Amino acid sequence: MTLPVWVGAAARAAALVLSGSAVPRSVDLRIPSEQGLRRVEVHAASLLDGGQKALAISICDPGTGLDLTRGLEIWVLVSRSSSKKRLQIHAGEGVGRLEDDGSLCISGFARELLELNLSDLLSVLGGLDVEVVLPRGRELALRTSNSAFGVVEGLALIGTQAEVQTSASPDQLQLALDRLRELTAQSGFAGRLTLVIGENGLNLAEQLGLSDQQPLLKSGNWIGPLLVAAAESGVRQLLVLGYHGKLIKLAGGIFHTHHHLADARLEVLAALAVQQGLRLESIRALLETASMEEAWSWLQVHDLEQAMGLWMAMAETVEGRSEAYLKRYGCTGMRVGAALFNRDRQLRWAGPEGLLMLRHCGLQLQPVVSNSGQGPSLR
Repeated sequence: MTLPVWVGAAARAAALVLSGSAVPRSVDLRIPSEQGLRRVEVHAASLLDGGQKALAISICDPGTGLDLTRGLEIWVLVSRSSSKKRLQIHAGEGVGRLEDDGSLCISGFARELLELNLSDLLSVLGGLDVEVVLPRGRELALRTSNSAFGVVEGLALIGTQAEVQTSASPDQLQLALDRLRELTAQSGFAGRLTLVIGENGLNLAEQLGLSDQQPLLKSGNWIGPLLVAAAESGVRQLLVLGYHGKLIKLAGGIFHTHHHLADARLEVLAALAVQQGLRLESIRALLETASMEEAWSWLQVHDLEQAMGLWMAMAETVEGRSEAYLKRYGCTGMRVGAALFNRDRQLRWAGPEGLLMLRHCGLQLQPVVSNSGQGPSLR
């Protein structure tokens, strides 16, 4: 089950204890858009401060597949509140905040789940302050792309359903393959498709109006098999749209992109920098940055023209490596274009094929403004 479900279980357990109920070993949760209840285990719960607060702990079990939240302890502290807002949810240590305003990063599903499962206790307790703490959240967030999309200090409370959708699992690939067959079998399919990488890619594609131009297919980490399946399904022009920190793996010939299986992003960037003739000192500096976003920022400050050239070369290499991957499996009739966006979801870079496909859809790259300030410090 997803992280919000385990947060909801701890929150309800703490509220039950605060209301005078016995310490529960499990709780029954109402899940948005589901019928019936789900029983979820609770690790521990106790009153604090002479009965003014209650703390409950659950331990995340996301089910089968690779997931960094497995075994994560979730602490939820619940206390009575005199605020006009009957339920307030706060980000404690290890919980992600939006960099822009410091507010809790929580999905609509997660918020609704908490409201559903605490509403009956509000009549007994009045207003409630709910503070979520993830003791290892800050550490685990360093292994995600959260900071690339403006989420800092910990793990975001996101998710759109109770069950985990594991982007590295064969089930996720099968769902994408089934959807691909549906799209290409539709009457009027013109042979053009946009493959978007992840939820951020999907959101940006919809904002840009790409869904009005050609079908969108959301991919997880199984990019290679989807390329082959798209070619075999009659796709003739495939635009691959994704975050530059993810798509650079394709430039290195890595076509299953889950971080548990492969990374090497900065190493691929360094190899591309060598091909582009960057000075050794610059290449060393890029390798010392903590992320692709920081590498871009550093080079942009020191030489914007060189930075643009390197990142456009990255997009072109994604196209070349993708077409080489297809030829390996006997697929030669599909053109692949690459378009990359940054942490602010701005469409910044594309390969030659990608530029042509974007123009066909009435889109163009967003210009990069020179950053004359100080670059990020290196590790």
